[in-house]
Amino acid sequence: MRPPTVSNEVRLRLDIAYDGTEFAGWAAQAGQRTVAGVLDEALTTVFRAPVRLRAAGRTDAGVHASGQVAHADLPVVALPNAESRSPRAGEPEFLPLLRRLGRFLPADVRVLGIARAPSGFDARFSALRRHYRYRLSTAPYGVEPQQARYVTAWPRPLDLEAMTVASRDLLGLHDFAGFCRHRDNATTIRDLQRLEWSREGDVITAHVTADAFCWSMVRSLVGALLAVGEHRRPASWCRELLSATGRSSDFAAAPAHGLTLIGVDYPPDDQLAARNSVTRDLRTRG
Repeated sequence: MRPPTVSNEVRLRLDIAYDGTEFAGWAAQAGQRTVAGVLDEALTTVFRAPVRLRAAGRTDAGVHASGQVAHADLPVVALPNAESRSPRAGEPEFLPLLRRLGRFLPADVRVLGIARAPSGFDARFSALRRHYRYRLSTAPYGVEPQQARYVTAWPRPLDLEAMTVASRDLLGLHDFAGFCRHRDNATTIRDLQRLEWSREGDVITAHVTADAFCWSMVRSLVGALLAVGEHRRPASWCRELLSATGRSSDFAAAPAHGLTLIGVDYPPDDQLAARNSVTRDLRTRG
């Protein structure tokens, strides 16, 4: 009998937060400061081996995250090089690495946690759903300085009841081509599971959840609903946009800085590989 195959690599899961203000988005781009570029460089230095992160959601320029998830595959032999000392009894395995990264990384990006990923885990393709939050302020003075990087000032009143009615029409499995910037060979069919609004004083928050989002989809949804909230469009208009075959030019996407990726859900460990396979199939059809 052949001995079991021993992998020469280990997959790590990383939980990440960042202020997107000074980043040109998540994805690495030549000549641009990006979240992935900064993290890949720091992790490569710490592990002394090339690292390339894969994220659950590739956020746009200016978009923030408090609950981003990514994975990286590293040679097993690289792991000891990351540790400045062995963890004490009861400490998480990668706590020393977290401390080192805290010194290497700039203040606007943090790795909140690192763990060995369970078998079948893929940060993007194993995900069940992503959760975003979009915040606006209708205060007459705008946004308090401490929140100005994360909340969009909106100078006109908004009718939340009309926005809520229009939001309900968008829930479910639809082709959201009218709300997505074009990307070659990418499907725009998504399952929008939550689109709700809440108000606390002058701050209005959109809570948005879907199995996945196409390029600029959340900001476009919010932008269209703001047109309804200002009574520039009827509530039924958003439903009509679902029949569009391309991104509508009838409204502007909401500004990036009000948007934050707040969480990603995954199935139980024994269902990760199956979810990975199903999602890859869905994303590569058409």
